[in-house]
Amino acid sequence: MGMQDVQLLMHRLVERSVIVAPDEEVVTATANGTRRQTYRETRSRAHQLAHALESVGIGVGDRVGTFMWNGSRHLEAYWASAGMGCVLHTLNIRLGPTDLEYIINHADDQIIIVDADLLPALEPLVGLMPTVRKVVVATEPGFEGWSTSLPNAVDYEDFIADHPTEFQWVEIDERSPLGLCYTSGTTGDPKGVEYEHRSQYLHTLVQSLTDSMGLTAADTMCGIVPMFHAQGWGLPWAATMLGMKQVMPHRFMGADRLIQLMSDEGVTISAGVPTIWQGVRSLFEANPGVYDLSKLERLTCGGSAPPHSLIEWFWDALGTEMVQGWGMTETSPLGTLSRRVMKRSQIDLPAQQKAKNQAKAGLPMPGLEVRIVDEEFNDLPWDGDSVGELLIRGPWVAKEYFKNPQPAKFHDGWLVTGDVAAIDSEAYVIIADRSKDLIKSGGEWISSVDLENHIVGLAGVAQACVVAVPHPKWDERPVALVVLDDGAEVPAAAVVAHCESNYAKWQLPDDVIFVDAIAQTGTGKMDKKTVRAQLSAEGYQLPDLR
Repeated sequence: MGMQDVQLLMHRLVERSVIVAPDEEVVTATANGTRRQTYRETRSRAHQLAHALESVGIGVGDRVGTFMWNGSRHLEAYWASAGMGCVLHTLNIRLGPTDLEYIINHADDQIIIVDADLLPALEPLVGLMPTVRKVVVATEPGFEGWSTSLPNAVDYEDFIADHPTEFQWVEIDERSPLGLCYTSGTTGDPKGVEYEHRSQYLHTLVQSLTDSMGLTAADTMCGIVPMFHAQGWGLPWAATMLGMKQVMPHRFMGADRLIQLMSDEGVTISAGVPTIWQGVRSLFEANPGVYDLSKLERLTCGGSAPPHSLIEWFWDALGTEMVQGWGMTETSPLGTLSRRVMKRSQIDLPAQQKAKNQAKAGLPMPGLEVRIVDEEFNDLPWDGDSVGELLIRGPWVAKEYFKNPQPAKFHDGWLVTGDVAAIDSEAYVIIADRSKDLIKSGGEWISSVDLENHIVGLAGVAQACVVAVPHPKWDERPVALVVLDDGAEVPAAAVVAHCESNYAKWQLPDDVIFVDAIAQTGTGKMDKKTVRAQLSAEGYQLPDLR
């Protein structure tokens, strides 16, 4: 009796696409259009890449780095590594040389596959990557004549050419490592999270559930989340398993090119941080009738909470459901999701209440458990008001960092997330803030996230970043940095007045600073650590408002 002993290995999921949808397309944006290949072609090329990697000594457990945009060759690297048992280390292309040097050496990367236009960002590391034996350069139109100071560099097409299109995928333990992804390192050195075949297999299945992201083979996915960031939120795996049409923007990440791609290719689902969707909205509104987004059913939004106004606009203007999600590199990353209707009891809720639920971080995904605790790890009630540290555990949640245990981040089998949250009586997680971004003023906590989302709801405001600055009496006070829409005129007093409608006087920002742009982390989130450092370096002083 019992079940067959079949290991949960990712190659079993990705190879399914060739069985069910061999002629479906993987579309990569290029300077002058698109480059297209089928799953059948992608599979053959992934098998060739596996042979090429094996020919230079890459085997089970060896780390292969990628320094690449979202494109079909990056997907081939995912596919090949899943099948041959090596570990795909997706390097963050937005990191500086110091972090990159640390990460590459800490991971012991043996090979790095790099997009040709990204070579200048890797070349400062010449002589500083002793474990890297070869650099494989992937070229798109316009970069065919590349040259580099990096030693032992070879063209990707030359590297895989003449290799067989069939590789016997390995049978290894399902708990073997599949991928390696480093956090962006807001404090100390970046920390590596090692994904297992088993963890990502389960993550991929749950991500596709109807009550999760509701992914289907009939979808056209535009993968905007970088494939170097928590494996593109796991979406390349799920889209490939199902045999979806995939649309990859490569380096063309401006809102104008993204919205055109989505229009041209009939995209039904996409995923990205809120700033992406604010840009798409602005372009759509400024160019009536130009873009056809009639097929766009769902947008998944993560990284930071989308404003209510953005959720409501996409639904009212396009009939597009904005799916809010919360997760971390350490959670693979899917932790919680909030759909427009998550329960049968919500079917008849007013539209405004549905949008309010969507703005919450959401319900824990099947297989995951969550808690909120005080400083002594005592559980707090799920009443929507009690705020504490969010803990999470489950089969795709890290139990330690790669070669860096960090016991303070892992408590009695639970991941200590660093997020401060409440959980309401309906089991919705409501993120108050990152613990390091909460503002403590006169012994009371102020949520920077709540203030930011409220400010962005004011007409003319494109983006808002609220940070703490030192105060001699109150310890810290909030200051708002605001980016306005092109041509908009919004006085500082109007921003404060807008906040007064929702917040007590002591919670209001002490100053409003208008800026052209707000610093971002390597994963597209607002970089509050840098913003605070910039204000300090510039000798910023609070105005004497109180």
